[in-house]
Amino acid sequence: MSSSAPALVLVHGAWGGGWVWRRVVAPLREAGFEVHTVTLTGDGERAHLRRPDIDLHTHIADVLGLVEMEELEHVVLVGHSYGGMVITGAAVELQQRHPGLLSGLVYVDAMFPQPGDGWGVAHSPEVAAARLAAAAENDNALPAPNAESGFDLSPEDAAWLNRRHVPHPFGMYRQPLDYDPALLEAVPRLFIDCTDPAYPTIEPVRRLVREEPGWQVVEIATGHFPMVTTPTELVAHVRGFAESLPA
Repeated sequence: MSSSAPALVLVHGAWGGGWVWRRVVAPLREAGFEVHTVTLTGDGERAHLRRPDIDLHTHIADVLGLVEMEELEHVVLVGHSYGGMVITGAAVELQQRHPGLLSGLVYVDAMFPQPGDGWGVAHSPEVAAARLAAAAENDNALPAPNAESGFDLSPEDAAWLNRRHVPHPFGMYRQPLDYDPALLEAVPRLFIDCTDPAYPTIEPVRRLVREEPGWQVVEIATGHFPMVTTPTELVAHVRGFAESLPA
């Protein structure tokens, strides 16, 4: 891999932290990539920084801060689940601040907001009401679900997630992400669709990426945490996409 290989910036989803990518970081580095994991403010080892006013722009700033402080070039942003909201906002900011720095976007079973959408836009009224009530009872942070149900994880992996997941800051739940979609039209984009079982709240994005031009779509027959359940397959898809990008 040449020195012009993309730098990969991995952004976790709700309740997580940079730790969730543990099984894919070493293989990606061994393939020659510079790899960075972001832990968003209020999550993971930064849970002690959680406060009620954390919002989407706080998390976008986390990603931008890493990119700028590390002086990264040829950046590929990789977002999982809620992290898709974050990398979309960060991508728009990078396109405006540092044209040419962003090489690609990878959405790992992740949200891809249309202009004006918020994190909870695709949630049913029942799901939205339950999440808002739960966050209201927990200082505007959403408690993590039990990973033993709905994610097709082994008991050991579910326990690993349950030990580390923390309540996720919730100020961004209905916060719209307004942006000019033309800023992202020319950016190569990969959507990694985890299909077995399919995570219900990602369903609108699954349809959109198959209908909208400019997307590559691949499927992995696993649940919502492929970096845990199928890390080798996830690495292969991320690596293949990154290696296909112009230097």
